Amino acid sequence: MRTLVDEEVPVHYGQIYVESEVEDADLDACFAEQSNGLCGAAEPGILFLITGLHTGDVGFTIELHDQAPPLDETWEEIVEASYRPVGDVALVFWSGDDARSLDLREIDYRVRYCAVGMDAAREQDTRMDDEPLVDRYLLQFWPAPPAPDRILKRTSEIADYWHGAAGN
Repeated sequence: MRTLVDEEVPVHYGQIYVESEVEDADLDACFAEQSNGLCGAAEPGILFLITGLHTGDVGFTIELHDQAPPLDETWEEIVEASYRPVGDVALVFWSGDDARSLDLREIDYRVRYCAVGMDAAREQDTRMDDEPLVDRYLLQFWPAPPAPDRILKRTSEIADYWHGAAGN
């Protein structure tokens, strides 16, 4: 396992993206015909990631594995989807103001997106710099053939809302 990102990262409008030489992630297109509403992977080269916090910094970790990592049930939300980069890949913050380069090859990956604290973060809405972290996220990649997305664990109201909005 290799950690690619482990820091507080800014989100706006409850969004953050993994992009690879693709611009302007579209919410509806990224979640088209998916069952999960937290990790939109329906558009090539893009992962559209939903957070509970509307604006501010969230805890965010990205890991690269050689194979599927064990499922960690301490996370409150867990979804999986397939992803294939198209060129250079980065974790991109809303409006493209900043990014973190990700060392991913152009192969098929399975991604697992995990969250904790989404409802509390949604209730807080905005986190100021001097306030403690409310929500945290983990995005794991490993090589795997494409497969349908799936919801492995759901506990929060805001995740239920987004799962209900997916695929429309």
